[in-house]
Amino acid sequence: MTQNPLLSGMSVYGLDLSYFTGKLQAYLRYCEIPFDYVDLDIGTMRKVAKATGMAQMPAVQLADGRWLTDTTATIGWMETQRSGAEVIPHDPVQRFFSLLVEDYADEWLWRPALHYRWSYETDSRLMGRRIAAEMMRDLPLPLGLRTAFITKRQQDKYVRGDGITPANRAHVESIYLRNLVWLEAILKDRPFLLGELPTLADFGFMGPMFRHFSLDPTPARIMREQAPAVFEWVARVWNAKASRLADQPLLEGVPQDWSPILRDVGASYLPSLAANAVAARAGLSHFELSLEGAAYRLPVNLNRVHCLKSLQATYQALEPDAAETVSARLEQEGAWQPLWGETAPDMGFDPEGRLPFLTAETAWAKGAAPKAMRRSVHDGAAR
Repeated sequence: MTQNPLLSGMSVYGLDLSYFTGKLQAYLRYCEIPFDYVDLDIGTMRKVAKATGMAQMPAVQLADGRWLTDTTATIGWMETQRSGAEVIPHDPVQRFFSLLVEDYADEWLWRPALHYRWSYETDSRLMGRRIAAEMMRDLPLPLGLRTAFITKRQQDKYVRGDGITPANRAHVESIYLRNLVWLEAILKDRPFLLGELPTLADFGFMGPMFRHFSLDPTPARIMREQAPAVFEWVARVWNAKASRLADQPLLEGVPQDWSPILRDVGASYLPSLAANAVAARAGLSHFELSLEGAAYRLPVNLNRVHCLKSLQATYQALEPDAAETVSARLEQEGAWQPLWGETAPDMGFDPEGRLPFLTAETAWAKGAAPKAMRRSVHDGAAR
């Protein structure tokens, strides 16, 4: 496929077991955009953080030297630079719901994905050793010491530190298990979530479903046994090529079999974004949240303030007819009021609207957030 010269000669910095790296790689493979892959170590992670102001992966460096960060914004920009079948649907209603579902998959499935990786002994032993051998390869320490360090670090940060307790563990796992049921029902009848072409919704779900749920031992066994159509879909998205699918159609509108996902967006995900935004505005480090009888004490995450702000802005940018259709469907699924349960505060992130082209100088308004809070936007280690 002919590509815009701006998309030639790029380098993708990531990790082979990373949630968001896998999402971006799947998109680039589908679009047939060539790239050099750079497996991160501690030294190159510092290089990325210094360049972008964000200690997260993946990051992209274009041939002209510019850096891109944040997979949603990166895909959005790349879609303006390429021709061929659109990943972000042209229809404004489909576009809004694709963005909403992508955001849900990115952020709401994050907790169960990290839980399965680091709470189960078989999984944590395997992944701890892999990160120690791969990402921490430039640290002059014995492999066993590196493995012990990274395993404890990940469990402290992404299990205990992310509000997962014995009391709510079953609820965390239910997020994954229910999504398998919902996706299995969709994918048994068609190849992709919106029809015959993958869209942003598919690539959003590839984040957790590819590098975590379909590859980590415990959730992978569950997927194979309980949701073989989802397991097949993971490989189908990874192998999809726009040049082979360019003439295939999308469905009309947003299918009714998306309803269980959209209801969970309204019942769980959007309320969590609202509670997070309230706590961020108050300058708190944590907030309390109860969902379906499960109690959580969660760390404030500034990226999720940005997520809520982006979703609200995306709706507000719709033309009247599309806005009416979107609001009606959100109302039907119990997600309209939760979307507006809290107005996202301005936390000083990306004050000039430069995403995905952030630098250390432009990522934050001066004095916008304490250094520790800035890191909470997306701590990229082993994502």
